[in-house]
Amino acid sequence: MKYLHTMVRVSDLEAACRFYCDALGLEEVDRKDYPQGRYTLVFLSAPGDASAQVELTYNWDPEAYTGGRNFGHLAYEVDDIYATCQRLRDHGVTINRPPRDGRMAFVRSPDNISIELLQRGGAKPPQEPWVSMSNTGSW
Repeated sequence: MKYLHTMVRVSDLEAACRFYCDALGLEEVDRKDYPQGRYTLVFLSAPGDASAQVELTYNWDPEAYTGGRNFGHLAYEVDDIYATCQRLRDHGVTINRPPRDGRMAFVRSPDNISIELLQRGGAKPPQEPWVSMSNTGSW
């Protein structure tokens, strides 16, 4: 058995790609349009690790999606949690749970999917502005 991907429905494919690729840093590895089914699939992975993918499913006909914490979250290990969070902030992403401990942070995608970021190796020493930031919203 081999893990293939996690599917996440998105309501705005361009906004989702800006979040997952430009802000979070994932890479698009494949894209398929299915005109007969009226949907597009976009497969993303962390740089250098195409073995674990996120599948963005975009239905061409508008549909309201509801989600909850029952989904859980996607999790990524990052080289520098502070640099990653800063890049996300620079792209207008709210850091819902800042990396006050130098180890873990949470953000949400445009479709409200919770994303956990974990520092590779041990925690980094606490650093401003993160150590003074409080939680925002839910994560």
